[in-house]
Amino acid sequence: MSTIQDVAKEAKVSVATVSRVLNNSPLVLPDTRQSVLEAIRILNYQPNLLGRNLRRTETKMILVLLPTIANPFYSRLVKGIEDAAHAGGYNIMLCNTDSDKSREEVYLELLKKRLADGVIFMAPELDVADLDRTSLISPTVQCCEYREGAKVSHVSIDNFAAAKDAVEYLIKCGCSRIGHISCKNRFVSTIQRKNGYRKALEEAGISFDPELTAYGDYGFNSGYKAAKKLLSLNNRPEAIFAISDIMAIGAIKAIRENGLRIPSDISVMGFDDISFALMYDPPLSTVSQPKYELGKTAVELLMRQLDKQNKEPEDIILPYKLVIRGSTIKKGENIQ
Repeated sequence: MSTIQDVAKEAKVSVATVSRVLNNSPLVLPDTRQSVLEAIRILNYQPNLLGRNLRRTETKMILVLLPTIANPFYSRLVKGIEDAAHAGGYNIMLCNTDSDKSREEVYLELLKKRLADGVIFMAPELDVADLDRTSLISPTVQCCEYREGAKVSHVSIDNFAAAKDAVEYLIKCGCSRIGHISCKNRFVSTIQRKNGYRKALEEAGISFDPELTAYGDYGFNSGYKAAKKLLSLNNRPEAIFAISDIMAIGAIKAIRENGLRIPSDISVMGFDDISFALMYDPPLSTVSQPKYELGKTAVELLMRQLDKQNKEPEDIILPYKLVIRGSTIKKGENIQ
């Protein structure tokens, strides 16, 4: 395998001159540059890009830390990240943390060792202080989930308003007993969606009933079990609002097993608008997050830090959309 020294000898120049050519330095004369390029071609020289990038203190690599690769919500979001990164001359490294702080810290060692230029967290397990310290080491962005109080840029939607709109729609459909399938975690989206659910009830003059809240873990089976619990109540709900589409689809299975029809007997509302939401029967009403745009915006925030355009944290809230499909129906309407 040829070395940079071999190239320098073939081109009859110094190693420093070869390095300047590889780095597109304007200080190299055209004839000299051509001689070096010809030597590279003859010797089939392949530069050590990792060592070169480390010397230049950049790797053109962005870490993307996901809590799970199993949730289809992230597929479109990662596509937005990847497209925006490639457009900016960067590659991405996807890292599945399983919401495990120790695994998160292992991946972050890549930043400390300068094997990546920046990081995008989808759901950081680090506390506020550790996040702030990470942002001092390397450009850092939070996407979707974020730690409130951290001095770290983030992009998300208004989860409180989105949940409130979703539940208000169910109330306008004539439902007053509305079940809520949530999760027991510290995610800001979970808290905001729960608060939006309760605020919609409050403004409609409907008392909050803790019996109407059941918990899952974002998985299909957990949504199924949570719905089973709600349906076992003496006074079952007229509608169910789940904080993820996957749990909502699990709820639909439970409802059907109970011999109930959707939406004439009970309506179901999800959250996220994953691809399965439209393909399911009935198609799922849901809150649509701009997944691709969330990923793209996260990279744009990171790029501004990498380019030293902005050192101050930026908080961006993107618009959501309430998508009404066949799993919800207004009372008195006929199902076609």
